[in-house]
Amino acid sequence: MASNSLPLEEASPSYLAIRSAREALIDSGPLLALFNSADNWHARVLAWLQTNEQVRLVTTWPVLTEVCALLARRIHNHAALDFLSWVEQGGVVVDTPDNWSLAKVVEISQRFADLPLDLADASIAETAARRSIVYVVSIDKDFDIYRDTRGKYLTNLLIAD
Repeated sequence: MASNSLPLEEASPSYLAIRSAREALIDSGPLLALFNSADNWHARVLAWLQTNEQVRLVTTWPVLTEVCALLARRIHNHAALDFLSWVEQGGVVVDTPDNWSLAKVVEISQRFADLPLDLADASIAETAARRSIVYVVSIDKDFDIYRDTRGKYLTNLLIAD
């Protein structure tokens, strides 16, 4: 990638954010696009993943559930099974807290009650707070809305300007 040869002071802010990201949460949109070659985001997500192999991707069970349901409905059950096999082979890390904090997800959902309820997004926001992850990979701009209790929001690495 040509950007790697730029002096640090000439690199763009989004490039620096991606280079400094060690771990990022991944939302359902990019995962759906990755397993659907007809999706408008497919090529961009695939290119981002290939360029940013050093970023450890983490997701949640609600995201997995959403992706499987949508792949099965939009494409075929085989697409959902391919996705689950990819996850099982280490494509992403699935966050599995000892005592899943549904109470925190409910609290986040209540804090943003004026938005349509999205369990997957709320689970990502909860996981980010608990694991101190500040990056997300998403095709949605929802994470410019969801903020933690300190008012900070996740930096979206996929659509960073």
